[in-house]
Amino acid sequence: MDAAVTAATFDLPRWSGERLARVEQALSDWVAADAPAGLGEAMRYAVLDGGKRLRPLLVLAAAESVQGNAQAALRAACAVELIHAYSLVHDDMPCMDNDVLRRGKPTVHVQFGQARALLAGDALQALAFELLAPADEGIPATVQATLCRLLAQSAGCQGMAGGQAIDLASVARSLTEDELRRMHRLKTGALLQASVMMGAACGAPDDRARRALSAYGAALGLAFQVVDDILDVTADSQTLGKTAGKDAQQDKPTYVSLLGLERSREHARELLAQALEALDDSGLADVRALRALARMVVEREN
Repeated sequence: MDAAVTAATFDLPRWSGERLARVEQALSDWVAADAPAGLGEAMRYAVLDGGKRLRPLLVLAAAESVQGNAQAALRAACAVELIHAYSLVHDDMPCMDNDVLRRGKPTVHVQFGQARALLAGDALQALAFELLAPADEGIPATVQATLCRLLAQSAGCQGMAGGQAIDLASVARSLTEDELRRMHRLKTGALLQASVMMGAACGAPDDRARRALSAYGAALGLAFQVVDDILDVTADSQTLGKTAGKDAQQDKPTYVSLLGLERSREHARELLAQALEALDDSGLADVRALRALARMVVEREN
């Protein structure tokens, strides 16, 4: 079937709505409110009732494309969202980006204070790995170990944390396009790519499919950040749900500051084409959800 026709007939809102309902319920069940001294309240505030949930959707879409273990996929989807949420809590703090608005509401440190925000992020990170290693869910130990490894690698010094370190060190500096690409592949792209590969790890894809999904995740992860840079200068804070124009105010290098707005938009379209081409090369029977999510990332307005 022609790819354009297939994409046109796929109902992404319905598909994502059904899966997001499961993710939201699982997050609500697993992020306990009874953690000591108000910690649970801060954790739930950081995670529930907000966000695009792109990373969980990528996990579930990839898992479905390889007919993976549904329970493992749900746990992986929630774990990756917990890591994402913890990173936002810490990134928004005064020692990092010092932001006051996230997902359309006050940031966690504004709402609960810096100490509780720091601990909430720590606890969310720990909970993510706890979810990936249940004792009695029928998930093979090898799958649990693979999921833990993929998530840890994407969140650590060779992934998200390393990219954030580069970002903080690059304020008021001029980066080359290669340097900027490396920063964004680590800071943002690594966790998005890991979301795809964690979904794939819930099944047993062959080498061809695994390579294709990895290439798809890499292109999509970078495209997400390019679009973020574009929206930072073209959208307002209400639309974004976070402070608009913050990168320029803090003199941070972005794709728009380096390439200009129109070339950045063109680059996002190029990365989308790379992601879709990778799916075409995967040999997988049904990648409609992954295709639709890629288009959503590049065409989004917030």
